[in-house]
Amino acid sequence: MNYTREIIENLLGQYGSPLYIFDETGFVDNYNRLYLAMSSLYKNYRIAYSYKTNYTPYVCKTAKRLGAYAEVVSGMEYALAKRIGYDDQHIIFNGPDKGTEGLKALKQGCLINIDSSDELANVCKIAKADPETKFKIGLRVNLDIGQNFVSRFGMDEADIADAFQTVSEVNNLKIAGLHCHISRCRSKEAWKKRTEYMLQLSDRYFVQPPEYIDLGSGMFGSMAADFAAQFDDIPTYEEYAQVTAEILAAHYNDAKEAPILFTEPGTTLINRFVDCITRVESIKKIGDQHFAVLDASIHNLGETCRLKKLPIQVIHGDEEQISYDQIDLTGYTCLEQDVLLPAYSGMLARGDYVVFENVGGYSTVLKPPFIRPDCAMIAFRTDHEYQLIKAAETYEDILKTYIFEDENK
Repeated sequence: MNYTREIIENLLGQYGSPLYIFDETGFVDNYNRLYLAMSSLYKNYRIAYSYKTNYTPYVCKTAKRLGAYAEVVSGMEYALAKRIGYDDQHIIFNGPDKGTEGLKALKQGCLINIDSSDELANVCKIAKADPETKFKIGLRVNLDIGQNFVSRFGMDEADIADAFQTVSEVNNLKIAGLHCHISRCRSKEAWKKRTEYMLQLSDRYFVQPPEYIDLGSGMFGSMAADFAAQFDDIPTYEEYAQVTAEILAAHYNDAKEAPILFTEPGTTLINRFVDCITRVESIKKIGDQHFAVLDASIHNLGETCRLKKLPIQVIHGDEEQISYDQIDLTGYTCLEQDVLLPAYSGMLARGDYVVFENVGGYSTVLKPPFIRPDCAMIAFRTDHEYQLIKAAETYEDILKTYIFEDENK
């Protein structure tokens, strides 16, 4: 989005600084592009939006309106999905520790992907204790597709084989699908490998095609050209579809009922479509190094700012502008590592506004109550239409769970 000084000052005057802006139109367009690319090659495709990435209810409701399933990894996220109107049959519950809420969700018919043999043992106990109810689960598969690290999630193939044997001995329990998710593997080749491996497992363990194959998440999404230049190779949605949806379509061409193909995008869908507007509070020089202190922190921007240089817009205020060859844009916290953007080059002054783009994923959900409460978020539809979708936290919000003994006397 393009901002003017007038727009920013009006928004910050109403909602405070810093401020998140959710681009609803961009999010919807991006969602539809991904869905079209995949479903045009494999009709039984469904998106399951990753709540852990950004569980702002307004964003989740937007995804629901577009037809997405809810992909949750905690009782809190499950409760949110239910609160905004999901039935359990359209909720996928993942994660290594689902807690008691996960077991309740299983009984309600939620799609539960089992992460370990211990978790499976608990599910078997539930099924045996309620023999009149039919239960079904999926298994999360731990894959090695050359990612150069051992993932701690899912079950290796020996455990998968044992799981099928164990479930075969429980009359009212069935394995309905397979799930995988491999972090840090966004290449087209990595997606092809995970697809082929999951199909091999499907053929090995299912007499008939499973009800679903869930390939998880980890696709590159839409991003600005200058930000995209920091990555080696960014496949398009159509290229991802060729190594996933197209392969499944060919594999199940003769099947009477082909499985649902799920992917679980989070950052893919939301990252580019949340900005964070911040203000430059002060500028100083220490030795030969310049520092600008902003009223946001790395916790407001999410993990991407620690890995890459986020794209920014600088909107100048009234102060005299100075040209900097390299100046670090830093946060308000007392942490040395709180650097939002290192070595910025350009004009800058106290009172300027810096808009950090591509902060939709793992930002507001990971913002701790450290130093300051979290900021507000608004949804943007047109140049003159905004809606508050998350109020700024207050000190009272942060402190209300603590016990102040003197107040109880």
